[in-house]
Order: sequence, then C-alpha cells, then structure tokens
Amino acid sequence: MKRSTFIKNAFILTATSLLLRTIGIFFRIYMSNKIGAEGMGLYQLIFSIYILGSTFASSGISTAVTRLVADELVCGSPKSVRHVLRRSIGLSLLIGIASTALIFFASGLISTYWIKDVRAIPALKILSFSLPSMGVSSCLRGYFIARRQAGGPSRAQLLEQAVRIGVVLLLIDRFAPMGLAYACMAVMIGDTLAEFASCGYMAVGYFWDRRKLKQWPFASRPDSPQKGVLRKILSIAVPITAGRYLNSVLRTIENILVPDCLGKYTSSKETGLSQFGALKGMAMPLIFFPSAFLNALSTLLIPEISAANTLRQTDKVNRAVQRTLHLTLIASILISGVFLVFADQLGTLLYNSAEVGFYLKVLAPLTPIMYVESVVDGILKGLNQQVSSLKYSVADSAIRIVLIFFLVPIRGMEGFLFIMVLSNFLTAFLNIHRLLTITGVRIQWGQWIFKPLLAVSLAGSLAALLGKALPAQLPLLAGTIIGGGGLCLVYCALLPILGCVKREDLHRVKG
Repeated sequence: MKRSTFIKNAFILTATSLLLRTIGIFFRIYMSNKIGAEGMGLYQLIFSIYILGSTFASSGISTAVTRLVADELVCGSPKSVRHVLRRSIGLSLLIGIASTALIFFASGLISTYWIKDVRAIPALKILSFSLPSMGVSSCLRGYFIARRQAGGPSRAQLLEQAVRIGVVLLLIDRFAPMGLAYACMAVMIGDTLAEFASCGYMAVGYFWDRRKLKQWPFASRPDSPQKGVLRKILSIAVPITAGRYLNSVLRTIENILVPDCLGKYTSSKETGLSQFGALKGMAMPLIFFPSAFLNALSTLLIPEISAANTLRQTDKVNRAVQRTLHLTLIASILISGVFLVFADQLGTLLYNSAEVGFYLKVLAPLTPIMYVESVVDGILKGLNQQVSSLKYSVADSAIRIVLIFFLVPIRGMEGFLFIMVLSNFLTAFLNIHRLLTITGVRIQWGQWIFKPLLAVSLAGSLAALLGKALPAQLPLLAGTIIGGGGLCLVYCALLPILGCVKREDLHRVKG
C-alpha cells in the first residue's frame, strides 16, 4: 500500500473510533443516569452474552477475509476475490442463524441458570436477531480493509451508532419506568436495528465497489477461482473463532461469577452488581477510549503484514513490527500517566463517582500492557500465528476463573483487581514473547520503556504541581484540561531530549 493511502486509512479509522468512543462514553453516562449502577451491571451481564454470540457468529471470519482477499489482490483475480467473499458470507450466515436459534430458544435457561436474573430474558431474545447481519458485516469489513478502503466501514459504524442511540433515546424513557428488564430490552432493540442498518450500508458499498475491482493491478488473472478457498477460510477463522469463543465463554462465566462472588463478600447481590457495573461498564470503557489510533494501526497492519509475509519480505515485516511496538509503548505510557494523575477528576467529571476514579487509578499502570497486547495480537494474526493466541487466551481465562472463584469471595473487589493485574501481565508476556521469537525483533528497553517512563514521571509531577497552583475557584473541567494538556506537552518535549524519539523518527513521521 502507498504510504499516503495507509496514513489516510489510519486517520479515517482513528477519527471514526475517537468519535464513536466519545459518543459511546457520553451515551454510557446517559444510560447510567437512567438505570443506575445496578442497571449497568445487569446490562453488562446481558452484553457478555451478546459478545459471546457475536464472537461465534463473526470473530474469525473478518480476519480470514482480510488476509485471503489481501493475498488474492497480490496474486489472484477479481473472480477469486469475489469467490472468497461469497464463501465467507455463506459460512457467516449459516453460523449466525444457528447462533440466533440457540440464544432465542435458550434465553430462559441462560437467564435462570447462567446470568441468574430472569429480567434478562426479553433482551436476550431480541439481541439474538442481530447475529446473522453481524456476521455478514464482519465479512464485508474484512473485504474493505483488504482493499485499503477504510471509509466504507467507518461510515457504516457511524450509521450504526446513530441508529443505536436514536432508538434508545426514543424508547428508554418509555421502557425504563417499567423496570430494568424493559430498560435493557430497549437498549437491545437499538443494538439489533443498528446492526441491520450497518450491514445494509456495507452491502450497498460492496456492490458499488465491485465494478472497480477489475481496475486493480493483479499480478495474474487465472480463469477460475483458486480451489480450497473454504478450507483456507476455516484454517484461519476456526483457530481465531475458537480462541475468541472459548475466551468469550470463559469471560462470560467470569462476568457472571464476579458479581455473584462480590455479592457473597458484601452480603448484598445489588452491591456486588453495582461494583461490577462501575468497573466493567464505566471505568474500563474510559481506559480503552484513547486506544483508537492503536486499534486502527493494528487493523491496517493485518493485510500489510500478511501480504509481506506471503512475499517473504522478512525485513519489511520486522521493520513494521519494530516501529509499531515503539509507537505503541510511547503513546500508551503517556495515556497511562494521564489516567494516573487525573483519575479522581475524570471519575467525578464523567460519572460523579469516586469509585470509578479509584478503579481508573488502579488500572492506569496496566494501560501500556493492555494496549501493547492488543496490537501484538493483530500482528500475530497477520503472521498466521492465531493458534498461539488461542492457547494463551484460553489459559489466561481459565486461570482467572479459578482465582475469581477462590479469591473474590474472601477479598472482594480488591481480589478481582489483583487478578486483573496478574492476568494482563501474563497474556502480554506470552504474546510478546511469541512475536519476538518468530520475528527476531528485540525490545529496546531504554528508548522504548525506561526513558518514556522517566518522561511521563517528570511530566506528571509538573502537572500535579500546576494543579495545586491553579485558583481554587477554577472549574474542575477547566483545571483537568489545563493539567492534562500540560502533561502531554511536557512529555512530548522530553521525548527527543531523552532520546526516546530520534531525528530519523521525526523525519519518518513528517514524511
């Protein structure tokens, strides 16, 4: 891909993700005001089943389509590209319809014996209908990413969010007074209609783009599509889907087990559900809010690394990995510093909750680890290492569940936060070790980690002093913006001084 095209697509995905996350944060604030922390906890439990169903219906297909279409664009033909997409969509529809039937007819059992709250039944039935369209959308998104066209999926995501929020705003005030079951049902109606709208938009975009496919500079143009496409799709999608599905099953068990164990510790089911909602429904979305650019980078790297790997361009792969790790660590260390210094202010400003601020402060040091792990996971998939990701993910989730079962009932939220810290260190270490082993890339500890940590420590200390020097009557929002902006400016100024960023890095960014 041309550098200008890569940067354009990265900008589109980043801007879209930031906009969607900003809207999503304020939407969650709106929802928390409407249904409270207990309602957010119940919604999070229902959403865990939603994630479980969507993982089975779509997760591995998107990556498979991206990689195979990227490969066909290098050495295939328009016919072979369409053949890959048709097979993928057919497989996704089959799985999506099966998932719909399973969740719809088992909603009573899931709510009674798994979630342990029958108020989830109506919402589960409604969300089941979104799964087939979600699978098709995932295939089309993979196609557009492989075609280096980030605009279509980004506009579809914006439409999806607009439909979701519009429907919820229309229904929530009518449904919420009837109880939490109806409030969650309103949200799931919005999610389902939003998935339909997004799928329809991308389908129209695909038929419009298909005519331009003939203009792509294919290296060869065989008369018929390559054989064994379904086998190739399954070889990529099955390990990824199995990994994410097993991980989602285990995380769903975890999400259901945590409120129950917290309830045992606090002797109140409502208190446990509220603590769970504050952590998973409020604090965690804030932690991952700034990762928009890194997620876009990870998504766009999959077809680039896959194509380079297919052509055996080892040096190009290693340079991409090295630069990505460097950028991810520098950016995530800054984000970690901002959350650590301004956790209390953010919790108060956004949710009027000291509890959310406390969770942000505890999770802030984990931010670089979580961000790096997310990016490394995308790189490994581009290098055909999805089986390794599967093993690490399953092992991590199994360990978490065992620790939650024994530790949380006697230590409460303190125990669960300890488990989160341990888990993130374990998975990050395993994934990074695997990436470094297969590529031969070496971490530059001083330039990538120690010096940026020194820079953020100095910048954070100056920001804290600045906060104390500001007038007491200054609004909290203004003080947080000034302090956060000052921290970022000082950190960026210290990077070249300390040698974290060299002159050639600046020239590369300028280019």
